[in-house]
Amino acid sequence: MPLPITFALLALGGLLFWGRYRQAGAAAFGLGVAVLFLASWGPVAERLLAPLETRYQPVQSLADDSLLADEAPIEAIVVLGGGWQPHAPYANTSKLNDSSTMRLVEGIRLWRQVPELPLILTGASRRAGEAPIAEGYAEAAQALGVHEEALQALDWPTDTGQEASAVRERLGAGARILLVTSASHMPRAMRHFETVGLSPVAAPTHYLGEYHEPNGLSYWVPSARHLRKTERGIYEALGLLMVGREH
Repeated sequence: MPLPITFALLALGGLLFWGRYRQAGAAAFGLGVAVLFLASWGPVAERLLAPLETRYQPVQSLADDSLLADEAPIEAIVVLGGGWQPHAPYANTSKLNDSSTMRLVEGIRLWRQVPELPLILTGASRRAGEAPIAEGYAEAAQALGVHEEALQALDWPTDTGQEASAVRERLGAGARILLVTSASHMPRAMRHFETVGLSPVAAPTHYLGEYHEPNGLSYWVPSARHLRKTERGIYEALGLLMVGREH
């Protein structure tokens, strides 16, 4: 991640500069500043994120995309897990973080077009004693009008690879599904689901990139918003490299 790398370079530069290696210290310090600047700069952040977020087009309408008319029918809509605060004193929908909220809303939007399909919600919790995100999804979905009979919660997978395996166990190999997750996460998720023998159709949501001509100073000024995009782009690119080793 860019931020800890930056801090490590700055610390190394400081140690070297106050020792006998001032030239090397200045170089390490300057490199740390350069890494932070570039990682927080809009043109760099957008170019790292765009290849991931634009690889798959969003599903505007199931009828328009003719997904239901193909020889292999869609068997389920799958919403991948994210983050939430199960103990927070909020309404069910407010306990979900940004990515989880957008994933669930997109899943419900698609489900309303074909309410005869099951809406599969996935995700466990990595913290002992904390309720799984699949449970949070189910509570929020019911609060938003999805009837309980349509919901299937897979509350044991802790990562994308396990989510793919859990869905295959539920539906069987070769099942064709609508896969809902964040746009930057979609390439990695698609590879996981294809690797276990499923036939996913991408339905990306939760876009972080800004895909229009730069029209403001904020695009050119380094910021935490752009740093977040860079971190996400690097994280997902490295995750793609690991998919084959996890299966």
